[in-house]
Amino acid sequence: MMKRPATIALLMSALILTACHKKEQPEVAPAAATPAPAAAPVAAAPAAEQTADQQEMAKKQALLDYGTMEDKYLNDPKGQWAATAKASSTFGDDDGKEPSEVNVAKNVVGTSDDRDWTNNNQNKGFDWLEVGYAKPVNATEVRVIIPGGDGVEAVNKVELQDTDGKWNTIWTGISDVKQDRRGNRTWFVRSFEKTAYKVKGVKITIANNVQHGYKRIDAVQLVGE
Repeated sequence: MMKRPATIALLMSALILTACHKKEQPEVAPAAATPAPAAAPVAAAPAAEQTADQQEMAKKQALLDYGTMEDKYLNDPKGQWAATAKASSTFGDDDGKEPSEVNVAKNVVGTSDDRDWTNNNQNKGFDWLEVGYAKPVNATEVRVIIPGGDGVEAVNKVELQDTDGKWNTIWTGISDVKQDRRGNRTWFVRSFEKTAYKVKGVKITIANNVQHGYKRIDAVQLVGE
């Protein structure tokens, strides 16, 4: 009779130990979800190359735009061309020599005519061109015509002379104008608020070492009324 209770007690002890063992088992964390692969970026479609006809039309449009711009400047009713001109140097005037007529400052007088002034320094010092006008005006713009863009990047100062002879700097710095390859001339243009004084002269200063080579100017237009 004593064996049965003992057997039951042993079975109960085994069940209790099994239950405790199960409780001590660590919980296994659920597996992290695998992120979906990022969508591959869609490559931009390459721009369609222009056909030969389209390239030719683009060139003609650029020439037309240049011609329209130049025509507007040349025929501006508020613009006037220099009546007098003098310069700091002229190509060929070394050691007091008489320079050729094709390079002298007076070639700048009047409208653009493919005759120009050429300086005598390629990469040193500063040169200037000074022009005068028949009718003093309250000015708003100066336009300098530079054949082939020769020296357009070297222009570093524009001054205006009032009727009392005083010079006023309206711009100085590094030229942001590059050679205009659409035509034979590059226009260096500087606009500003209308001057309170009447302008009778313009002075263009060139820093020769900024753009090497000889510098040329065909004409200088003063805009105002």
